[in-house]
Amino acid sequence: MKTTLVLLFSAFILSAFMFTQNKKVIFFGDSITEAGVKPGGYITVLNEIASKSSPGKFTLTGAGIGGNKVYDLFLRMENDVLSQNPDVVVVYIGVNDVWHKQTHGTGTDPDKFEKFYQAIIDKLKQKNIQTLLCTPAAIGERTDHSNPLDGDLNRYSNIIRALATKNNLTLIDLRKTFLDYNLKNNPQNQESGILTSDRVHLNSTGNRLVAETIWEKIKDL
Repeated sequence: MKTTLVLLFSAFILSAFMFTQNKKVIFFGDSITEAGVKPGGYITVLNEIASKSSPGKFTLTGAGIGGNKVYDLFLRMENDVLSQNPDVVVVYIGVNDVWHKQTHGTGTDPDKFEKFYQAIIDKLKQKNIQTLLCTPAAIGERTDHSNPLDGDLNRYSNIIRALATKNNLTLIDLRKTFLDYNLKNNPQNQESGILTSDRVHLNSTGNRLVAETIWEKIKDL
C-alpha cells in the first residue's frame, strides 16, 4: 500500500512538473517587436498576462530590430534565435517589406518575401521549434480602404496565411484583428491614434490588443 501511494505521489509530482515546465518563447521581428520589450510594449504586457494566468510556464524574449524585413530575419536568425534554443518562435514581420516601398524606395517583392519566409520556417522546423506566424497589422487605420498600402498589406498577409496553412502552423491574424477593431472603434475614419501612434507603431491600446491576441494562441502550448 505504501509503495503504491509513493508511486502515485511521485507520478503526480512528475506530471505537475511537466505541466508547468518553462517554455522559452522568442518574438522575432522588426521595430514593433523591438519596442515590445519596453514598458507598455506588447511583450511586456504579454508577460504580465502570462505571469498571472500561468506563472512559471513561459519565458518571453524579444528579438526585434528596427527597419528589419524578412530577409534581415533570415540572415540573423542563427545568432538571434537558433543559438538561444527556444521552444517556440513567434514570427512578426512584413510591415517594412511593404512600407519601405513607399518611404525608402525599397521593400521586398512578393515572390522573394514568400521564399525568404519559407526559408525561415524550414530552419525552425529543422530544429523542431514550434512556430507561430503573425500577419502585419496596419499601415494606416482608415476603415474605408483608403490607406495607400492596404492592397499590398493585404497581399502580403495572404502570403503569410497561405504559408501557415501549407506548413500546418498556427496563424495569429493581427491584420484581421486590427481591421475588425477599427471598424468598431474608429467611426471618424482616423488614419492613426486608435491602435497606432503613427499609422504603424503600436500605442498602448494596440500593444494590449496584440498581447491579448497572441496570448489566446500560446496559452495552451
